[in-house]
Amino acid sequence: MPFRRLVRYITAAVASALVLSGCSGNGGTTPVVVGEAERGGSVSVAEVNAFSSFNPYSADGNTDINSKIGYITHSGFYYLDDAAKVVRNEKFGRYEKVSDQPLKVRYTVNEGVKWSDGEAVDAGDLLLSWAAGSGYFDDADALAGTGSKYFAVASDTSGLAGTVLPEIGADGRSITLEYAVPYADWEVAFDVGLPAHVVAAKGGLNDEEDLIDLIRDSPRGNEEEPAVNEPLKQVSDFWNSGFDSKSLPDDPSVFLSSGPYIVRDIVPEVSMTLVRNRDYVWGQEPWLDEITVRFTGSVPTAVEALRNGQADIISPQPSAETGELLAELADQGNTVEWYNQSGYDHLDLNFSGPFADEDVRQAFLKAVPRQAIMDAVVGDRQPDAAPLDSHVFLPAQPKYNDTAKNNGSSDYAEVDIDGAKALLDGDTPTIRILYNRDNPNRAIAFSLIRDSAALAGFDVVDAGQGSADWARALGGGGYDAALLGWIGTAAGVSRVPQIFRTGAGSNFNGFSDGDADRLMEQLAGTTDLGKQDELLAEIDKQIWENAYGLPLYQTIGATAFSARVAGVKTSAGPLGVWWNVWDWRLAQPASS
Repeated sequence: MPFRRLVRYITAAVASALVLSGCSGNGGTTPVVVGEAERGGSVSVAEVNAFSSFNPYSADGNTDINSKIGYITHSGFYYLDDAAKVVRNEKFGRYEKVSDQPLKVRYTVNEGVKWSDGEAVDAGDLLLSWAAGSGYFDDADALAGTGSKYFAVASDTSGLAGTVLPEIGADGRSITLEYAVPYADWEVAFDVGLPAHVVAAKGGLNDEEDLIDLIRDSPRGNEEEPAVNEPLKQVSDFWNSGFDSKSLPDDPSVFLSSGPYIVRDIVPEVSMTLVRNRDYVWGQEPWLDEITVRFTGSVPTAVEALRNGQADIISPQPSAETGELLAELADQGNTVEWYNQSGYDHLDLNFSGPFADEDVRQAFLKAVPRQAIMDAVVGDRQPDAAPLDSHVFLPAQPKYNDTAKNNGSSDYAEVDIDGAKALLDGDTPTIRILYNRDNPNRAIAFSLIRDSAALAGFDVVDAGQGSADWARALGGGGYDAALLGWIGTAAGVSRVPQIFRTGAGSNFNGFSDGDADRLMEQLAGTTDLGKQDELLAEIDKQIWENAYGLPLYQTIGATAFSARVAGVKTSAGPLGVWWNVWDWRLAQPASS
């Protein structure tokens, strides 16, 4: 499934999960000599957020840490390198364009690729991934509130929705996707997701063959004639939430791996331990036997962990106040890297409750102190930086400046309390803001918004939740606005409809604009990069005109690692340092 997705980071593409059939002997630290190098050993990584789901493809599970763990416990047809370039993994399988008119793409998994319980990764897994990522069976009308949405995917479904029911190959390891209309992002539109044999068993079916038959025999969803498909609903309900867990499930089928590492242990909201998958040969084989992930929300905690040897690699979310702490690490012999992430923090307003009124939305946005938030969080790490003035472009992209001049963002260039008061006309709305309470940067932004909005007459209520819980709340009620971040890659344009298309999986605030939807439909079928930029600029303008919310600032990333480890290389995308986990190794001989 795509964007690869934009990923929510609690600080912005489908991938997957494990039983310990192939991990006998995993976890040792005795090095294995390979030529002149040594394999083995263990490292510890400090990450910002706590793990919550083995399904990073669902709307609830689509957070940065879940996606990182999903990435290293699953394998697929391709990955994106640190420059967002598609790298095909032909050890896993191959995909090839069969024809252009119509667009047909065949995916084939190599023989011998398997899940960690010994079951083959096969056509059933591919078919399930298509069913989940295409929205093919949905008959929900988001505006009317009728019908059913089955698989609650985070990614945009509009691309795969333009495919017909896939053809399964005679080898049992391949499927062919046929698009009814051209699709610009076809090369990164599809990959393997969750194990079909597990979803079938947990979803009330006898076996994977029953799941294949169910998908083949179920009619395409029709919004005009909605009808509940109960067997499919049972399957999709498990897909949506059955893999969610903060701790290690008793049933190992819920955390199967097809990738280089297998989850061995979890201390809820504290740490996770992964061990090398000894059977894994269908991708780049890792050096390390064991990786421990520590969930440390604050920069000082992560820095101290690196200093005292509890962590070898840290990827904290820096702020203006904590930059000096990271700088000190470099003086102590550690490597410290600063970079602009391909992501941004933003404030989204729900199109319901008090914000159903556009005047109230506009009033609130006029009261948001974007410059003060950026100064407090980013500080001088981005010289001459200004608040972000686009919902779809980042400052380094060529179209950003022209778009920002014409999209309506200038209406919110500065705090305008008097203008906000005039729009409220004496009303004093109560606004509940959801955010990750364990993220210091989000807490700073909330406090600044609360205090400024109060001057205009708003009563802002703290609806923040902990790092393992707040993302799930995005899909429900209980709040009127949300502070969050998106981080993605430069591959494709599906990130935009994923968030802004009516009824899309990551459209949490109920935004719907017919003109924007039509522009996004054109975008999906446009391969010309210049035309894509023109469409994106028009979409951006529609979003601003609706008083959707506010982009706040492009996020700054920081990675630090000790001299004990080598092979660490940071990507600006959602995976950060994890994109080449197989290259991590001990810089010095491991202790036996």
